[in-house]
Amino acid sequence: MGTHRGKILDVNLSTGIVKTTKIEEDVLRKFIGGSGLAAKLFFDRVPPDVEPLSDKNVLFLMAGPLSGTNFPTSSRVVAAFKSPQTGIWGQASAGGSFAAEMKKAGYDGIAISGASSKPVYLVIEDDKVEIKDAADLWGKDCYQTTDILKERHGAKVDMLEIGPAGENLVKMANIMNGEWGSLSRCGGGAVMGSKKLKAVVIRGTGKVEPASPEEYAKIRKTVLKKIKESVSSQAIAEAGTAVAFEMYAIIGILPVKHFTVGDGSLYGPKLCGGAISAQYLTKRHACFTCPIACKRAVKVAEGPYAIEEGPGPQYETVGSFGSSLQIDDLAATLKMGETANRYGVDTISCGGTIAFAMECFEKGIITSKDLDGGQLRWGNPDDVLAMIEKIAKRQGFGDVLAEGSRSAAKKIGKDAESCTAEIKGLELPQYDPRGAHGHGLSFMTSNRGACHVASTIGYVEQNWITWSDVGITGGYDAKADEGKGELNVRCESLDMLTNSATMCRFALMAMAITDLAEALKATTGFDYDLDEIMECGERIWMLLRGLNNLMGVTAADDRMPKRILTPHTDGPVAGSVPNVELMLKEYYKARGLDANGRPLKEKLNSLGLSDLAAKL
Repeated sequence: MGTHRGKILDVNLSTGIVKTTKIEEDVLRKFIGGSGLAAKLFFDRVPPDVEPLSDKNVLFLMAGPLSGTNFPTSSRVVAAFKSPQTGIWGQASAGGSFAAEMKKAGYDGIAISGASSKPVYLVIEDDKVEIKDAADLWGKDCYQTTDILKERHGAKVDMLEIGPAGENLVKMANIMNGEWGSLSRCGGGAVMGSKKLKAVVIRGTGKVEPASPEEYAKIRKTVLKKIKESVSSQAIAEAGTAVAFEMYAIIGILPVKHFTVGDGSLYGPKLCGGAISAQYLTKRHACFTCPIACKRAVKVAEGPYAIEEGPGPQYETVGSFGSSLQIDDLAATLKMGETANRYGVDTISCGGTIAFAMECFEKGIITSKDLDGGQLRWGNPDDVLAMIEKIAKRQGFGDVLAEGSRSAAKKIGKDAESCTAEIKGLELPQYDPRGAHGHGLSFMTSNRGACHVASTIGYVEQNWITWSDVGITGGYDAKADEGKGELNVRCESLDMLTNSATMCRFALMAMAITDLAEALKATTGFDYDLDEIMECGERIWMLLRGLNNLMGVTAADDRMPKRILTPHTDGPVAGSVPNVELMLKEYYKARGLDANGRPLKEKLNSLGLSDLAAKL
């Protein structure tokens, strides 16, 4: 099976039992790895009604078939679980070297079940696996934890860890990959916290050899050349993922004041990647095997928002703690991002939930009394920094917001729900669907809730990418609705493939999809072609949708927040509103869903998912 190891490391923290479980070749071929293989394992092992923070929930940490090779951007690790934030399928991913170390240690994934009675961390060195006491680490932030564990186990180990937010079961707590990577969305940090699992440290010494070394070398060379010549890769390398921040303001995608203001021209030049590079950049940082190096090392030398040299923010963090909160102070935005990372909290959901609370404060739905005498004012970084800490520690009103905006609104009452911007319980990422209708559709149909990496349609409908080999040819209107349903089906399948191969979508932007098929064929030894891998993408999406249906998701959950259906009166997309009914009708037909949002049984059977069809 080439780069596949054919086994999962199973760790039960309740019993301390560690074992390996074989994964059949047919399963690996059909579900690839990463989130696809995690979905299959979850379906087979975990009841859909499991309580997310109970010992019965399972945390899957997954590599893919490209992990451990030197294929460009094949560095991502996937975490999958039932989400405590949304109550449905949860997954998150980040770049780094954890997935590569996992494959070199001999595993396609790690399944962590049960719960310890006291804080522990896991150390994996090839086939040697130990559960160690973490009492001295409990309460430490993510950066401190990383430093301690690297000093204890060596600089070459990689790790996933949680901060105080995860320990305190904050529903939007993330899992950090050292200091540089964040598996942010859906509350995986709270799942680790519920298991009293502070960190997973890993080091592998084995080799990961492609099934066809010559074919692998050939396709790697081709892809590497395309990435280096790609304009998008060059731009991201130059200014990081916030390179498009100013452009998004110009074309009307940048959210301002929690998606209520259409003109982002004030924030674009002040918070963009170019501004970060000009004012605070110290060096670029790359994930394992990545020729792009999109990550920024930054330093704020002085002032109230000074930070030591360390990881800088990605686009989503700048938007969530910047324009969405009407904050245009770049140093303050960097400080808020660092604070969230240290505590271990998802910057998108944290920023979105604080924006929700700011709106509630502005409208008098909550008052200074609710905030323990404090305030939440638009444009005030100090209010935000204080609330990030309260959320992470579940102190005062932070305990309410730690549940996420949907749950907080229900607790607050008094029309607080009108101030939310979430789908399926997950706060919207930093793209306004009024300027990108298909992107908005992908938020509604994403299997983890509002998600910016569930479909490539956000890039496609802006005509930044074409993939003619799968019928994505360009010439789209981002503010049009017709045709977006069918287009989103194809674009979702592409992101199912990147999330399962565990490669970065920035590489896919420069590649042909046939290149990916060739890479998977050369590494695994399976004789994949373009049609088969696209079918794999469809199969994985359908399995995830079926899992969500079993967890209670219906067509009613594929909805858009009311504020997005209210047109802006200012800015580049004034008057534009996505026609969600038209797009969803087209999408359901193209995807193969019935009127209740459930996969048609004949579609499931055609994809080899008859066991799912029987349960639905």
